Amino acid sequence: MKITLSVIKADIGSIGGHVAPSRKLQNTVEAFVRDRGAQLLRDCFVSHTGDDIAILMAHGRGPGNREIHKLAWDAFVTGTQTAKQEGLYGAGQDLLKDSFSGNVHGMGPAVAEMEFDERPNEPFLFFAADKTDPGAFNYPLYLAFADPMNTPGLILSPKMSKGFRFVVMDVNHTEGDRIIELNVPEQLYDLAALLRDPERYVVESVWSRATGEQAAAVATSRLHNIAGKYTGKDDPVMLVRVQMSFPATGEILTPYATGHIVAGAMRGSHQMPLMPVMQNTGTSYFDGPPLVSCAGFCVHEGRLTEPVDAFAQPFWDTVRDHVARKAIEMRRQGFFGAAMLPMSELEYTGIVEKLAELDGSFRVRAEGAKRAAA
Repeated sequence: MKITLSVIKADIGSIGGHVAPSRKLQNTVEAFVRDRGAQLLRDCFVSHTGDDIAILMAHGRGPGNREIHKLAWDAFVTGTQTAKQEGLYGAGQDLLKDSFSGNVHGMGPAVAEMEFDERPNEPFLFFAADKTDPGAFNYPLYLAFADPMNTPGLILSPKMSKGFRFVVMDVNHTEGDRIIELNVPEQLYDLAALLRDPERYVVESVWSRATGEQAAAVATSRLHNIAGKYTGKDDPVMLVRVQMSFPATGEILTPYATGHIVAGAMRGSHQMPLMPVMQNTGTSYFDGPPLVSCAGFCVHEGRLTEPVDAFAQPFWDTVRDHVARKAIEMRRQGFFGAAMLPMSELEYTGIVEKLAELDGSFRVRAEGAKRAAA
């Protein structure tokens, strides 16, 4: 049967600053979705990563469906009322528009969706990241779907060896979805040239070239492109189908052991390692470090199994220790060099205004001007 998976995530309020939503807030959102979505959804799952609440929905209405998106939007609006009643920080922060207008794309929440015909057994992974942007998934997707050193299935599986098609979006282009499609392995170097700049070029989706089926869907919206100012980091979500003609679960998860450096953390303006965390983990050190959670499911006739927490296995404790050490080392650089994002990516305008103010105080020494003229 044909099934649609939609995950929509937003920061609508948090305890103690940017840490975690209250239990009451998360329960409010889940109760709303289960009640109002009883006739719309086949199943749903609600969780939080950092201070963001994510709603995973299984239904048969296709991507971008108005009713599905409005259900999530209304759930977040209702949750915002609870956040305000509790006096939570940043209540409704990611709801950037005053009213719903068809779907939540461009309205603040992160969205990832895919539609497919269910296989006899249909395993998939649901990733949610906090205190970082959509480019955080570039590195693990490249390794999982394009590098046989990470994914032996690319040389062992007849279907996988036919390669994958990457759809990459230029997220700095705000007049519309500017995308490029690249086939690997033939265009591997072209893909690498783009993905090295995760602040601009972001993997939107990945497709099997053997079957034509979609393997991955990533939320690609950037909040400062929507609001025109800093409103928080983009905190993306991702859905990845696994096994058979797609990489195995372990091949998808392996890249996260690196703790690769991503944009985000404090005030959305730093470079920090991405830490794989257990479900419903809050943020802490330096508004981070940037976090990613992963819940594994199977879906059958639109019904979700109970989730398995992919990063709860003891192996990931060692990875978290490693990432913590990397984060501490990076923070020792303070604001110098690579520790802070380049000027074009800084999310707060204070430093830009300060530099403009200081620029008027610069002068050229007279002797230097004479040498330049000579």
